[in-house]
Amino acid sequence: MSNNKDFKVKNGILPTSYQEGLGTVVSGSEGYYLAGASYDSVTFDFSANVAAGRIVRFNGNGTKMFIYSAANGDIYEYNLSTAYDITSASYSNNAYDFSSDLNADSSMYDFRFANNGLKVLFVDGFVDNLFSYTLTTAYDFSTGTKDTSTYTLTDMTGPSGLDFNSSGTVFFLSDTSTERVYQYNLSTGFDLSTISYASVFLDISSQSTNAKGLSFNPDGTKFYITCYATTTLYQYDMTTPYDLSTASYNNVSVDLSGQGSPYAAEFKPDGTKFFTPAQGNNNIHQYSTTLTTNSLDLSTGSVFDLTPTSDAQVTLSNPAASGTVSQATLLLSGGAAGVYDISNAEYSNKSLDVSAQITGSMGLKGITFNNTGTNFYILTGDAGISTNDAVYQYTLSTAFDLSTGSYASKTLNVGTRETTPTGISFNTNGTKLFIIGYNDDLVETWNLSTGYDISTATYASESFNISAQEDYARHINFNNDGTKMYITGNGSSRVQEYALSTAFDATTATFTDNFNPTSQAAAPFFTLFNNDGTKMYIQNSDGNLYQYALSTPFDVSTGSYDSVSFTLTQGGGYQGSFIGNSGLSFYSASVDDKKIYQYSTVTPATITYDPTLEWPNGTAPTAPAIGETDVITFNTSDGGTTYSAVQAIDGAK
Repeated sequence: MSNNKDFKVKNGILPTSYQEGLGTVVSGSEGYYLAGASYDSVTFDFSANVAAGRIVRFNGNGTKMFIYSAANGDIYEYNLSTAYDITSASYSNNAYDFSSDLNADSSMYDFRFANNGLKVLFVDGFVDNLFSYTLTTAYDFSTGTKDTSTYTLTDMTGPSGLDFNSSGTVFFLSDTSTERVYQYNLSTGFDLSTISYASVFLDISSQSTNAKGLSFNPDGTKFYITCYATTTLYQYDMTTPYDLSTASYNNVSVDLSGQGSPYAAEFKPDGTKFFTPAQGNNNIHQYSTTLTTNSLDLSTGSVFDLTPTSDAQVTLSNPAASGTVSQATLLLSGGAAGVYDISNAEYSNKSLDVSAQITGSMGLKGITFNNTGTNFYILTGDAGISTNDAVYQYTLSTAFDLSTGSYASKTLNVGTRETTPTGISFNTNGTKLFIIGYNDDLVETWNLSTGYDISTATYASESFNISAQEDYARHINFNNDGTKMYITGNGSSRVQEYALSTAFDATTATFTDNFNPTSQAAAPFFTLFNNDGTKMYIQNSDGNLYQYALSTPFDVSTGSYDSVSFTLTQGGGYQGSFIGNSGLSFYSASVDDKKIYQYSTVTPATITYDPTLEWPNGTAPTAPAIGETDVITFNTSDGGTTYSAVQAIDGAK
C-alpha cells in the first residue's frame, strides 16, 4: 500500500506528493488525562435510598459501590452488574450506620478502603480525628470491627480528603481550613497507632478554596484535589512518587459546576473515568479522562498518515538498532475532540445556495435533515401567497456536508394547510412530516409512504392547536422517542413543552411546561437538543445561539443557562438552525443571501508528543487546524533512546 497524499501549502511551499511505504499507526489509550476530561452525560440517581450523598467509593473490581450519607451517617451499598458502570447499579438493601463513631452525622469527610478491602480508614472532619475498621471479609462492612487505635490531628483543623500509597505506609490528607495537603508516614501499613507527621505539606491556596476530596493515581506521580467552593478538580504532579515535597500544580483543572457541587472524585483504577457525587442533586456524575495514544511503528514503513478524532499523544516504536538511522515522516491532519461544543464553533467554509428555489418575495423559514444526513430540506414561506409555502428536498453526496448538496427536484406544497409556515420536523424514520406556522397556530401532519421522500407525502388530516400557549410559532421539534414535542415562538418568547401519549402523534399532545430564555434570547426562533437531552440550544432572532443545561433530560423546565453562546457569522436574517452529524456540525439558514451555512461545533484536537522527542528550540509544534495537514519528520540513530523531530511543513491544505 502506498500513500499518495497531494496537497498545497498555505505558506507558499510548492505542492507536494508523498508516495512511500505507508506505516502502521498503533492506537492505544492512557488514563488520568485530566486535560481532556469531558462529562459523559451519565448519571446515577441515588435519591430513592440516600439523602445528601457526599462520597462514593468502589470495591477493588468495581462490582460494588458505597455512598456515604451526610444526613444520617450511614454508608449505603450498591451492586453493579457491569463493573464501574453506574447505570447498572442497584441497591443491595445494606446500609451501615457509623453515626455513633462520628461527632455528627455529617462529619465524615472521607473514607477509603485498603487495596485488599480488609481495612477502612475514616476522616471525622468535625473533631480532626482519624479512625479505622478491620473487615474479616473484603469490602463487607457487616464483618467489620472498629480498631482501638485512633489518631487526633494536631497539624490541621479541617481535615477533609485522604489517600495513601498501595502499602498504606505513606498517608496524605487535604485540609479545608489551611488549604494545604499534608503527608504522614506509617511504620506499619494502615495501622493508625504507627502514624507520624512527615513535616511535609503543599500549599494549594492559589488554586483551591474549601478543598475537599483527595485522590492519587496508582504510581503516585499525580494527585487531584476537589474544591467544593469553586466546583473544580485540580491536578498536581510529583517528580518523585508519593513525595509531596516534589509536588506542584500543573495548571490542569476540570470545571464540575454543571453537575452540582461535589465533595470528592473517585477514579476508576485505570484512570479512564472518574465519578463525583453531588450532594445537592442526589446524583453521581461520570466523566471520561482518556488520552488516545498513537504509536508510529517504524518497522512497518517510513510514512505515516494520522487524523486524530480526539486529543492524542504521538509516540514512536520499533526503530532500527543503535548505529542505524531510522527515519519517519508523519502527515498529521487536523482532527477534532468533543461534540456539541458551540463555545468553540467556527464556520466550516461550506454552504448551500438555495436561491434557485426561492423566488420573488419567498423567504427561508426552516431547515432539517433526514436521519443519515444524505437528504436536506428547506421550508419556504410567503405570507398571503400559498403556492410559495413549500418544502424543497436536496441530496447530499457526502452526509451532512452542504458543499455536496444539489436540488433533488422534489417539492411539497404546504400552503393549503398553513399560509405562513415557519417550522419543519420529521419523525425518526421520516414517515411523518410536521409543519408549524404562526398564521393558523396549528401543528399539521403529512404521511410519507417512503421515508424522507417528500414526493410521497399526503396530508394526514391531523392537526393540533397550540394557540393557548403560543400565537407566533417559529419552530417545532421532538425528543428522541417522540413522546415530547416542543414549540418555540417569539409571541410568548418561550419554549413550550407537550407530552404525547402516542409517539409522534401531535393530536395526542398535552401541554406540560415551558422555559423562558428571555434573559438571553428575548425573541427565540429555534430550539435544538444534544443527543441525550441534557443540553438545549436556543437561537435568538439576532443570530445568537445560547446553551442551557437540563438537569432532567428533555425537560425544558429544568433548564439553566450554561454561560455559553455563539454568534452566527455568515449571512443575515437568520430563520433556521439544525444540529447534525452527531453534534459535529450545526447549520443556519440566511434569509439575506438565500444560503445555508455550515459550522463546525468541534474543538481541534490537542496533540502531545513523547518526551524523548527533541525539537528545535525545545518546543513542539501546535496541532494543525481542522482541514489542514502538518508534515513532521523524525529520526533516531541510537535505537530510539532519543529522537530529533522537525515540523517540515506547517498548515498544508
